Amino acid sequence: MTDAIPVPPLCPGDRLTRHEFHRRYSAMPELKKAELIDGIVYMMPRIPLWHGQAVGRLSYWLGCYEQHTPAAEGASNSTVRLDEDNEAQPDVLLRLPEALGGSARVSEDDFLEGPPELIVEVTASSVSYDLHQKLHVYRRSGVQEYVVHRVQDGQVDWFRLERGAYVNGTPDAHGLLRSGVFPGLWLDVPALLRDDLPGLRAAVERGCATAEHAAFVARLAGLAGS
Repeated sequence: MTDAIPVPPLCPGDRLTRHEFHRRYSAMPELKKAELIDGIVYMMPRIPLWHGQAVGRLSYWLGCYEQHTPAAEGASNSTVRLDEDNEAQPDVLLRLPEALGGSARVSEDDFLEGPPELIVEVTASSVSYDLHQKLHVYRRSGVQEYVVHRVQDGQVDWFRLERGAYVNGTPDAHGLLRSGVFPGLWLDVPALLRDDLPGLRAAVERGCATAEHAAFVARLAGLAGS
């Protein structure tokens, strides 16, 4: 009887199929984050404090929206299988269940397959692969909205998919960015940049008090009951 051949470790820059990437990643439970983007392995072995804090604030923001929108489902740091060359692990995401018109489905082994409606990533600056390689993959895969918080730049990009291209939105006079996919999901950019959690919640609560949000919730409730 021969010994089993060990699974090779993931290494940054490896070119792998999604199946082989997932096999190697699953064999490295100590590894916290790795992604396959256009067939190339990217790894973040250590998560700096600024990144974790920013992800926490954005998770809180989306959690506020979930409280007012029962059908919306958020997740943090979850694997998303987009296609045969791309397996991403977004910092935060928001989706609709497949039965309610969502584009992603939950696989038998409890991973998302297909594009969630909204993805949020935290990065240091505009030179990150989040705004280059990963942005192009999300666009091609059909992620409807892609939010990037550039912590060191003090900026937030909110890309909306329009006719196959991403268009970057501009905050209004009050510093608000508003989702086109999730009515009532308003982001107070100045509040985010000054770490103001009550300000983030207040913007979402104002958005969720609109007629557009009420109609959205009612429509989803109707789909769930049909």
